[in-house]
Amino acid sequence: MSSGRSKTSATPTPHISRWPAIILKGVTAVLACALVGLQSGRAAAQASDPGSLELVDPNVFRACGDPRNLPFSNEKGEGFENKLAELFAAKLGKKLSYTYVPQATGFVRMTLGSYRCDIIMGFPQGDDQAQVTIPYYRTTYALIAKRGSGLEDVTAIDDPKLRDKRIGIVARTPPTTNMAINGLLAHAKSYPLFIDTRADSSAQAMIDDLARGDIDCGILWGPMAGYYASRADPPLLVVPLTKETTGPPMIFRIGMAVRPADQEWKRAINKLITENQAEINRLLISYHIPILDEANVPITAETLSKRP
Repeated sequence: MSSGRSKTSATPTPHISRWPAIILKGVTAVLACALVGLQSGRAAAQASDPGSLELVDPNVFRACGDPRNLPFSNEKGEGFENKLAELFAAKLGKKLSYTYVPQATGFVRMTLGSYRCDIIMGFPQGDDQAQVTIPYYRTTYALIAKRGSGLEDVTAIDDPKLRDKRIGIVARTPPTTNMAINGLLAHAKSYPLFIDTRADSSAQAMIDDLARGDIDCGILWGPMAGYYASRADPPLLVVPLTKETTGPPMIFRIGMAVRPADQEWKRAINKLITENQAEINRLLISYHIPILDEANVPITAETLSKRP
């Protein structure tokens, strides 16, 4: 999900008074003309998009993401966040551009904070490194196991069926606390949280170990659990852990991140989320993302089709 990120400070402006007066006058005239043109273009965009005046380029939907972090995003545009950015850009009548930076320490600073993009397509509510929109999905950590393993009805880490299991877990994620509380770490296999996604994948490594029988089951962040389990041969069982009563939260609301000052842009994105929630749900389900309603009941293609 997200990793430690640091905030950015304002970039100092050049000391313009050092320039010769004649150059300064010429530059001032050019800047004035450019500003008039920029304001005219932004005013036109403002008519259809209230958030455009806060953007570097009001005609482009500038998203940022990880270059190799499926199912979220990759440089080929194959992730569900890529597809969601395409949808929103089309709804706003904008071109789409992507800035790719590995999602590690400094990600927010190097993307939103450096004005290299205007939106991060997936960001957990409660993270204060950026301003977060309304959520567009709720998901949870999930158990992955082979079908027929007898773990189909496990919905919490304190289930007695897990006591003698070799469980794969990504280090320093919330489920590790719950596993420690229940004495499950002695036989656990740990996978690194902070990796270079261009070269490694803890999720894929866990799936491979499960297929070989090196572990009996694993616990992964829901979107990764659903996506990677569906691609295994044969596909693996995914059970959302929705009944946790101790330890840190395991269920999170995910929205999108914008800069703290971009209030109108945030409102424009909130409107898009609200108006397109059903289509967003279908997109997430197509990637096998386990999504939950407010009662923690899974939203599936079947339940979605029954909704008015």
